[in-house]
Amino acid sequence: MTVATISSKGWIVIPVDMRKKYALHSGARIMLVDYGGVLAIVPAMSDPVEEAAGMLQGGPSLVKALLDERAQERGREG
Repeated sequence: MTVATISSKGWIVIPVDMRKKYALHSGARIMLVDYGGVLAIVPAMSDPVEEAAGMLQGGPSLVKALLDERAQERGREG
């Protein structure tokens, strides 16, 4: 897990290893997505229609995985 701090101007610095891993560069657009109490930073879609079509293919629920992970973290925190 990587921790970042929000500046007084609302800026968040994404660590260089994460920027490289997700090909984020200066000027790259990102989306902030609220998954029912879990805030995710997601690279913005280049082609929304193509990206949406990919969502319809099914597979494991990423939302459920995020919520399960958060529940485990809460359990460890006490």
